[in-house]
Amino acid sequence: MNDLTLRRMEDSDVEAILEIEQRCFPTPWKREAFEHELHDNPYAYYTILEVAGQVVGYCGLWVIIDEAHITNIAIVPDFRGKKLGKLLFEAVLLRARERGALQLSLEVRVSNIIAQKLYRSFGLIPGGIRKRYYTDNQEDALVMWVKL
Repeated sequence: MNDLTLRRMEDSDVEAILEIEQRCFPTPWKREAFEHELHDNPYAYYTILEVAGQVVGYCGLWVIIDEAHITNIAIVPDFRGKKLGKLLFEAVLLRARERGALQLSLEVRVSNIIAQKLYRSFGLIPGGIRKRYYTDNQEDALVMWVKL
């Protein structure tokens, strides 16, 4: 796919991110959450993925001392299946390493086999279950992690 851009999230991206949240998640984050991440959380770094100038995905990363955590990752449904999630995740892993992280973790729905397959391709392994983690349907989360 041509004309791909990966860059740091800016205030002007919040509207597009809120639309992606609405399309991708049953309990989307609110504007205030993203504004907090951009302005008040010194550990946060959000990466935007654009195709031909259109924001089609994003990923949130926290790096605290030497531990990284993915807060959320999403690709617009129309752009899935084009390996963009892999590209985005790879860029975020690189960013975590650049910021000094030695390991990375995330939570993923136990039913989200496609995402789990992506994470496993980067070496993440299951580390536990967070019971009833997701508030929309009380689904469990699989905790996955990898040493960087």
